Amino acid sequence: MGKKLNQKTIASKAGIGTDKQYGSIVPPIYLGTNFEYEELGKEPIYEYSRQENPTRDHLIQALSDLEEGLGGEILSSGMAAISLIANILELKSKVILPHDCYGGTFRLFSSLDEKGILEAYFLNQGSKAFIGESIDEINPDLIWIESPSNPLLQVVDIQEIVKKSKKKNALVAVDNTFLSPSLQNPLKLGADIVMHSTTKYINGHSDVIGGAVITNDAKILSKLKFWANNLGITGSPFDSYLTLRGLRTLSLRMKQHEQNASALVELLSNHPKVSHVYYPGLKHHPSHEIAKKQQSGFGGMLSFEIKNGLPEVKKFVDDLKILSLAGSLGGFESLVGHPYTMTHAALSPKQKKDIGIKKNLIRISAGLEDTEDLLDAVKKALD
Repeated sequence: MGKKLNQKTIASKAGIGTDKQYGSIVPPIYLGTNFEYEELGKEPIYEYSRQENPTRDHLIQALSDLEEGLGGEILSSGMAAISLIANILELKSKVILPHDCYGGTFRLFSSLDEKGILEAYFLNQGSKAFIGESIDEINPDLIWIESPSNPLLQVVDIQEIVKKSKKKNALVAVDNTFLSPSLQNPLKLGADIVMHSTTKYINGHSDVIGGAVITNDAKILSKLKFWANNLGITGSPFDSYLTLRGLRTLSLRMKQHEQNASALVELLSNHPKVSHVYYPGLKHHPSHEIAKKQQSGFGGMLSFEIKNGLPEVKKFVDDLKILSLAGSLGGFESLVGHPYTMTHAALSPKQKKDIGIKKNLIRISAGLEDTEDLLDAVKKALD
């Protein structure tokens, strides 16, 4: 066995030199829906693009290599990826999720719970009681991890949760969207499934909606492929092509995202109008040591609380230059969001209070702009 390739090399070489017809260095886009049979009764490698497609396969192979998985599926969105994992579960399965998970994840699993399809339990996975009492009491079929969480950047010990889950024969799925394969590899930490909203860092250019699910278990992979085709939620070839193009620069982009996020965190931590900053890279962050252990970086996402409530949030956002107000993240452009009214708007005021999402909480996705320009824009808006 040869030397294991670096992530930058894996992403750069994905699909390169596979065009046997004309020798194109970059793999072509296969937009066709149908593929020809050579003869009756002999099934081709590709038959119908909803099931399998060469362009989509280049992307999933690259992501599987980056996550050190066996294989997976490319989906039409991050929510489609989450839905796919929910669909491989048996009826009435018990699912434990983070109490501070992404609003769309909360909405989906709570809706499935209301319909009686599964039982969803939203718990603080960072609490001391979680790994012991809570998992024993519920006896789950799936533990869903989001680490770091959105938007409070809580990090949980994936290996510890996996160790406990195995005693209960529970699957562990990790939403790795905030860090990407460049900064964290949950399958190497023992998880059964890793998912991404490829819309975010993996594509990185805010022009493609997509999702991915990867596993290192052959039985799970078979279920994922069956249900992705069954539900008709696989990603399009063109979107897969663009996402693969974005993936090639992932490692380089993540360095700049993190550099800008760290600089903003330092500014905000020392500003008199900021009451609290959430970022795992801070030494006083409650899960800083866990993040150091299982991540190879702290990422480009941060959030903070501004003093004097919602009026000050509005003034800050109105005066802000360079950073746009938007709900997404992980693109080349810096974005500012207000979780209370945007990403977590579907939650009740009590649920938001229980999680810790306050009206004065602001989330920033640090982009690729010049660091000094970003710092100047945020400082001026605060001042």
